[in-house]
Amino acid sequence: MRHALTAVLAAASLSSIATAQTAPAPPTPPAPPTQSAIGAAVAKDMDALMTLYRDLHANPELSLQEVNTAAKLAKRLKALKFDVTEKVGGTGVVAVMKNGSGPTLLIRADMDGLPVVEQTGLAFASKVRTKTPEGVETGVMHACGHDTHMTAFIETAKLLAARKDEWKGTLVMILQPAEEVGKGARMMLEDGLYTRFPKPTHAIAFHDAANIVAGQIGYTPGYALANVDSVDILVKGVGGHGAYPQTTRDPIVLASRIVTSLQTLVSREQDPQDPAVVTVGSFQAGAKHNIIPDEAKLLLTIRSYSDETREKLIDGIRRISRGEAIAAGVPEDKMPVVSVKDEFTPSTFNPPEFAEQMAGLLKSHFPDGRVIKTSAVMGGEDFSRFYRADKSINSFIFWVGGVPADKLAAAQAGQTSLPSLHSPFWAPEADKVIATASEAMTVLALDILKKQ
Repeated sequence: MRHALTAVLAAASLSSIATAQTAPAPPTPPAPPTQSAIGAAVAKDMDALMTLYRDLHANPELSLQEVNTAAKLAKRLKALKFDVTEKVGGTGVVAVMKNGSGPTLLIRADMDGLPVVEQTGLAFASKVRTKTPEGVETGVMHACGHDTHMTAFIETAKLLAARKDEWKGTLVMILQPAEEVGKGARMMLEDGLYTRFPKPTHAIAFHDAANIVAGQIGYTPGYALANVDSVDILVKGVGGHGAYPQTTRDPIVLASRIVTSLQTLVSREQDPQDPAVVTVGSFQAGAKHNIIPDEAKLLLTIRSYSDETREKLIDGIRRISRGEAIAAGVPEDKMPVVSVKDEFTPSTFNPPEFAEQMAGLLKSHFPDGRVIKTSAVMGGEDFSRFYRADKSINSFIFWVGGVPADKLAAAQAGQTSLPSLHSPFWAPEADKVIATASEAMTVLALDILKKQ
């Protein structure tokens, strides 16, 4: 073998002399992914879309106050030849386009901003200030990305209106108020969304994501987002002088016991494989060092997925609050008062078979790696109400990442931390969110409404 190899090498060296001065050809770079016709149409519109996005971002409105936002977007929908109805469920907008017989597809975007003072440093950062319904003066910011939602919604409407020869059925595109306070979807339904307008057979929406690289799509079959309850506990006591605690029934001590015992609802009563959260976000009591107050107030957020777990947690909060009060010797007429606020947001459920079908369409349309399966989260989204109002509806909400790739890489390397949704620093890579979401929603809509 050694002699044969020597001979072969010697022969090869003769030919190598002739080519020694010629550099080897570089490898052929892979061809860039082919842009779809829909993607090309979105790219052509991006300058105008970013102008709209910057305007929406700079001029946010709080929940139930989305008057100017609704009006400017309704005008655009009318120009696209939708049949537009304003002031549905308060400031909501419903735009209908009928195009023959077939399925009825609801596409939703939410409009409201948050009471947050923006600190992104963007040239078009919001400088809006207003008062909350409680009378608190605050800044207002699109800190949850609803500005990207609305911009992609308008582009989707434009793309579908221009492609009426490619689909058949009815489009019901809605701009929803008050998502951030869990009321908008309910208010639109109560105002006749499913009776005054064509009732959907399908419903889709998207949300930007602060933990996924910009332009990547995430989806979750089954439970995707949680039940969200806001619960107040008014803890009553008998106040008095801090120097004579024996004459009082201290509500601060009692409320502290309640806070501690509430933790056992999840740690000792809940199945570890059925996630739940009980967080005390505010503890309010007293006004002076040496006065034991008459009452204390606890503000809680409760998160769960199933309705059964939700009821179990709420019942547990009532039981623990009363039990700790009895142990503290509080009389019956001063038992804690547990109030479940009307801001309840029900959990969001993507029917698994339909979710996988929609994800399959997106995977076949976008390059490999652009569409990933993601875990359920404990955030809330009242898009869930459109499905819960009629569970025969095929409903699907998906994520579109908004984190710039370099910032995500730095965070994964432990060099920085990422702002979350609702952060005053949240500034998504908006062009990628809008472009990806517009294309994705159009692809899904064209398939749902495809001609047979």
